[in-house]
Amino acid sequence: MTTTPPPPQSSIRPGQVWYDTAGHRIQAHGGSITCLDGTFYWYGENKERTKPGSGIWHWGIRCYSSTDLYNWEDRGLIIPPEPGDPNSPLHPAQQVDRPHIVFNAATKQYVCWIKIMGEGNTQTSTVLVADDFLGPYRVVRTGLRPLGMNAGDFDLAVHPDDGKAYYYFERVHSELICADLTDDYTNVTGYYSTHFPHPHPPYVREAPAHFTRGGLHYLITSGTTGYAPNPSEVAVARTFHGPWTVLGDPHPQDASGTSYRSQISSVFKHPHKKDLYIALADRWLPHLAPELAEPIQEEMRRRFSGDATEDASDTPAVLPPELLDPDTSIADYVWLPLRFEGEMAFLDWHDEWRIEDYD
Repeated sequence: MTTTPPPPQSSIRPGQVWYDTAGHRIQAHGGSITCLDGTFYWYGENKERTKPGSGIWHWGIRCYSSTDLYNWEDRGLIIPPEPGDPNSPLHPAQQVDRPHIVFNAATKQYVCWIKIMGEGNTQTSTVLVADDFLGPYRVVRTGLRPLGMNAGDFDLAVHPDDGKAYYYFERVHSELICADLTDDYTNVTGYYSTHFPHPHPPYVREAPAHFTRGGLHYLITSGTTGYAPNPSEVAVARTFHGPWTVLGDPHPQDASGTSYRSQISSVFKHPHKKDLYIALADRWLPHLAPELAEPIQEEMRRRFSGDATEDASDTPAVLPPELLDPDTSIADYVWLPLRFEGEMAFLDWHDEWRIEDYD
């Protein structure tokens, strides 16, 4: 089958199918962007084979390159899956999520952390390093439970002046943790702080996206409802470890309370613009009806608050099939520019927008 390359793009169209320069769907979910020597690299989970009933959660970490943020060339799997080793954290059946890569100026290495979901609430981290951004990466830690905790969705942050690194992660179904990383960025030192405690999902904060602006640290987080979207939340602090002040939902125009049917994975500061911050988000379930968001959130509350009956048959199923066995191979992207009013960050909907419209 031959794929016809699409015409060059000159804008970003949130929620629309996004193709690479060869005409294939871009597969870089839960992703981030790094800019190196004038080239942008967008990387994330490759979900091309993650279809209902497949038993495949991921097919490695894929990367794309671009000079304009519109047109993306596939650079391949920078971290390939390991289908021949069922015990590998990179086996396709392993629930590999949300890779984040940072550069360590002292060791001259790129360090990648990946979340691995196990049975129940067990969630661990796998850490890899490489001498080049595009790899090859080699595993240096597996089964890591930082601070003895189950570590869920996360982000990494590096201080631009002293190179000290920080690891923001969801202590599963509990609170958000900020932990100092070791000098080589491959482990935690033991020093940490706790934030945003909640008794259970859907209120527990996950998917932290950290960025700095005007001397403030920002965290945008989501609630915990699986792949179903829910309201995001903005918080600000003066230091990496807080204390954090919650400012509210950055999507006030969205009456459905679904963050425009998406979940933010990271925020990217454009290096050549004065004040352009781009929120990268996944629309994991593009066909999920927005009106199901509130019932799903209520069902998650019921299940984790102890209100659920022990016999599941006593309660009618509320969660839709597409949430229980999702087809994330067709997940889309919602990229939007942040707008600031004072300290608050907002995300307004745009059917189409252009980098060139910003100073």
